[in-house]
Order: sequence, then C-alpha cells, then structure tokens
Amino acid sequence: MREHRLEVADVFLQYGEAFLKRWGHTVSPPQRRALRDIGICRTAALGGHIEQCDGCAHEVMAYNSCRNRHCPKCQSTARDHWLAERAKELLPVPYCHVVFTVPEPLAPLALQNPQLVYGLLFRAVSQTLLEIAADPRHLGAQIGFLAVLHTWSQNLLHHPHIHCVVPAGGLAPDGSRWIPCRRKFFLPVKVLSRLFRGKFLALLRDAFAAGKLQFHGQLAPLREPARFHAWLRPLQEIEWVVYAKLPFGGPEYVLKYLARYTHRVAISNGRLLSLENGQVTFQWRDSKDNNQIKTMTLDAVEFIRRFLLHILPSGFVKIRHFGFLSRRRRSAALELCRQRLPQPVATTATAPILTERQQCAVERRCPACRTGKMHTRRWISAGELLAPVDHAKPAYQMDSS
Repeated sequence: MREHRLEVADVFLQYGEAFLKRWGHTVSPPQRRALRDIGICRTAALGGHIEQCDGCAHEVMAYNSCRNRHCPKCQSTARDHWLAERAKELLPVPYCHVVFTVPEPLAPLALQNPQLVYGLLFRAVSQTLLEIAADPRHLGAQIGFLAVLHTWSQNLLHHPHIHCVVPAGGLAPDGSRWIPCRRKFFLPVKVLSRLFRGKFLALLRDAFAAGKLQFHGQLAPLREPARFHAWLRPLQEIEWVVYAKLPFGGPEYVLKYLARYTHRVAISNGRLLSLENGQVTFQWRDSKDNNQIKTMTLDAVEFIRRFLLHILPSGFVKIRHFGFLSRRRRSAALELCRQRLPQPVATTATAPILTERQQCAVERRCPACRTGKMHTRRWISAGELLAPVDHAKPAYQMDSS
C-alpha cells in the first residue's frame, strides 16, 4: 500500500471544527459545503463503487469523489475530460496569454460582493480585449478567447485576476480573411491596462448607483456616495497590472498550458510539506523575489481561512468564452476561421495532449487489459463501508487514489 501523502483534506478533517468555532459566523453555505466535501472526499463517508471491465472482467473498488470544484483531488479528472473536449476547438496558430489584475484596495470589496464584482471583472476584461483587437490601429480583427478567474496568490491571500488564452489573430470584420498578429506582439499592454481600468471602474460606479453593492465592516462608510467616489478616485490615477506573454506554441502545447490554469484550485496537495503541532507548512513561489521557491508556515485554522477565501459562489462560472469562441457561435465561427487560415503554421512536435493514464481515465479503459471499458457494477453505501467489520466476510479493498 502506498504511503499516505499530506492533503488539504487532512488539515480540514483535523482542524475544521476549530476553524468553525473561530470563524463559523462568517462562513457562507458554499464555503461550509467545501469544508465538508473536501474533508471526506474519497473516504468511506461518501460510499464507494465497484467497476468491472467488459472485456477481461477485471474489478476495481474505489471510494466515491466529492465532485466539489474546489477539491484538489477531484480537479485532475475534470481537467482531463475538459482538455479532451477543448482539443477539438484549437486552431493551428500560435496563442497568447494575457493576465488582468485588479489593484489590492478592490479585493475586500470583491470578497463582500463576489458574484457581482467577479462578474463585472469578466465583463471589463472581455470588452477591453474585443474592443482593442477590433481597432484598426492595433489588430483590426474579431478575436475569440477563453478567460479563467483566479482569486489567489501563491501564499493563499486574496488576489483576483483573470487569465486569458487567445489565438494570435482573428477574422477580418467582413470575415473574408484571417489577420495574424505580429510575431512577437499581440496587443499594446498600456492601452489594454488603461481601457480595462476605465471600464471596470465605470461598471463599479453603475453598480453602486443601482444599489447593488454591499458594504460591511471596515467598508461600511463607503455606503455614502461621496465617500465611495472619493475612495475610487485614486484608483483612476494608478497603473493597473496587465501583462501579455509572447505568442507561443501550437494546439498541443496550448492545451498543456491551459491545464495549468483552468482547473487549478487555491493550493494543490503537492505543495503541502507538513502538518505538525497545528502548523501547516507549504511551498510557494515569490513573484516579487525572482520567482524563488520558498516555504511558509501557517496556523492550521489560518490556512483553512485563507483557502476558503477562494470558494466561489454557487453556480458562478469561472471559465468563460468570448468573441468567436462564445458558445452560441463557436462551431460556425471556428469552421470559418479554419477556411480563412493560410497553410497551417508549423509547430514544434510535442508529446500527446494526455498521457496514456489520463487517456485511459477519460475513456474509462481497463487498467489491466487496456482495451476493455470499465462499467459501474455496484454502488456501495457509506453505511455498508462504515458498519462494524464482520470478520467472517471478506473486507472491501478500496482504491482511494
């Protein structure tokens, strides 16, 4: 049997009650649900199932997953299925990565109004990219892109930002041709930054005028219009952080690149180092110090508090598509793009998009014969798994991986 590695679930199970005693009055239903789900994911508390191969009859028994989108253990499978679907939509062109970040003073407002403020963030980002790309002085094309919301920094503090992955070019306004961006340049970062700043602040002012923003605690004085607008004014004068990486790779590389961002949660189990005497130690990358890998130790209750800052409201969509990749026009627009593209851009050969193990999991192939398909033969209730052991009966050998 493999040695157990430290997981976020271990911290939640051991210190969840202590966290709720201290912070329970501030915890939202989605945060409480995540605390519970992650703690019992792939344990007897959720029951299990038996799968059998339709070819060689090989059987596997496993605990059920919690399927919470914030669970570090559940996201790898969800990511692999998502990547398999996105592979059909990639164009044979380079891609660009653009990141939009809001200034630190706005983070508390986002925490108190996550559904609204994160939604406005998506709107401001999408309008900015589409508008600047359509401007003949820059690209003069209709673009499409995927945007992913992240709310954390490497040390688990609240840091809302959006990652956008964009094909490096777009369709001419009349759809007659494909317009590529320059080889080492997508769109001017300063222009993007300033338009994004103006649009986001305008959307915030509109939301305030409509009475949609809530202010609690230290933000309560901002309920007064004069104070709210005075609070926003300095944010209009500073430069907002937007950065764009050079156009990179082709379809296979892009999918692997996307996998780093789309289904990431606040911290992965692999970054955890130890849990001792109520202290959690983990690795983090310090972007302000040359991306040096460092270690940080937090009280377990504080670790849980920081993790739960990044639980999104129920039903909030954190991966969105815009322009010609928007859901309502994606198929027809991608077909037109492929027709208008010149000869496919040559790309460096890369490894397969999914590893053999990932592909087996997506297709539910048998891990023994590799050709048959696994089917769920029986569900096992939590009651059966947690019942007192009858030594006269064979015990279940569960796969909790």
